[in-house]
Amino acid sequence: MALALALAGLLASAGCSGGASTGSPAAGAVTAVPAALSPSASASVSGPSASATLLSPSPTTPASPSGTSAGPTALPLTPDVTARLDTAVQRVLTEASVPGVIVNLSTPQGEYLKAFGVSDKVAGTAMVTGLNMRIGSETKTFTVTGLLRLVDQGKAGLDDPIGKYVAGVPNGDTITLRQLSDMRSGLFSYTQDEDFVAALQADPQRSFTPDQLLAYAFKHPVNFAPGAEFDYSNTNTVLIGKVIEKLGGQPLGDFLKKEVFDPSDLGRTVFPTTNAFPQPHARGYTNQTADGTIADATDWNPSWGWAAGAMISDQADMKKWAKVLATGTLLSAPTQAQRLQPQPSAVPDTWYGLGVFYNHGWIGHNGSLPGYQAVVVYLPSAQASLVVLLNTDIPYKGSAPSTLFAKAITEIVSPGNVYDLPAAPAGGDEPSATADASVSTSVTPPVPSTA
Repeated sequence: MALALALAGLLASAGCSGGASTGSPAAGAVTAVPAALSPSASASVSGPSASATLLSPSPTTPASPSGTSAGPTALPLTPDVTARLDTAVQRVLTEASVPGVIVNLSTPQGEYLKAFGVSDKVAGTAMVTGLNMRIGSETKTFTVTGLLRLVDQGKAGLDDPIGKYVAGVPNGDTITLRQLSDMRSGLFSYTQDEDFVAALQADPQRSFTPDQLLAYAFKHPVNFAPGAEFDYSNTNTVLIGKVIEKLGGQPLGDFLKKEVFDPSDLGRTVFPTTNAFPQPHARGYTNQTADGTIADATDWNPSWGWAAGAMISDQADMKKWAKVLATGTLLSAPTQAQRLQPQPSAVPDTWYGLGVFYNHGWIGHNGSLPGYQAVVVYLPSAQASLVVLLNTDIPYKGSAPSTLFAKAITEIVSPGNVYDLPAAPAGGDEPSATADASVSTSVTPPVPSTA
């Protein structure tokens, strides 16, 4: 089986590509993308009866700038709702053969926080809340936030061409920082390059530099003219990381700690430069190996993800981050409004802003790296955050397991806003974009909200 590196975002699981790209991905494209944006044929879900719901915003009523809605926003987490959540999470865990998962649903009316399964399959150690996990493409939300902090400081403009800061970028004089952030640059994703995949397969402990990653991308022609289409590419976020280092005058991880982690009170969130993994952490399992066998990927070097997918965090920090990201507390109101300006993606009912997506009302991102997946989203109309962290990226019937958990949970607690990234067509190793993927034209873009 070819290595399909899930660089966490599942927006396009096969190499982070999530649009109708004209480029041809390598046969073994690394799936390092947001696990949430994988197009598919079916996305409709009928939720449970309203009497059993925890959250009940209307799917057709856009959130107001204050994040409120005309209808009820949250009901108590009753014993019945909690029991139904327990059953749903355990069902997905068993059906999808997921080792372990941590789930946190938080609303003004209450919180559901539980761990299921095991954190170490060999030792049989129980999964517990508070463990560190690799969060894959959730990293993109931090990298783009770092750029937007520089925009607010007057050091960069979203419509600046990337060529102003980084030399040698194809179409560098016309691709803007905005187009890098909203995945509309047209640049080939290095995670789809067959030489890169072969190098990573040969040595998962290998350390890659940002320039090496970009070199894999830049030997390919661009997929389309800047701004013409949506195509989820890890190359975009690596370039943003380079811009941050140039304008911030320090390594990307140091800048993000000072400008994003610390102001958000994220004490357990780190940007590793090696395979170092703070304790305590869960062990992660993947089938993204040269022969398709399941391997322990816990100590694989995430340097190949860098600004697009290398980060580590825990449930408590991600709960805080879900709200910070969606409400824009680190940014000026005009900059947050630009961040949340939705653009169509290749996935029905999913819209992409600047390093953030809308999925059926939920705002945030997902992540996938070999051995780990994450969903970190916020529903403004209910002031609810949902965090799902698990220690495998192995798909189940073409769907990302993180999506399966988030869907099962939201079918119960927010039937009007069911999180769902469609499964890939049958036969794919991972959720991925397809050439005939089309943007849904029947859904009204969400109204940007700062609440």
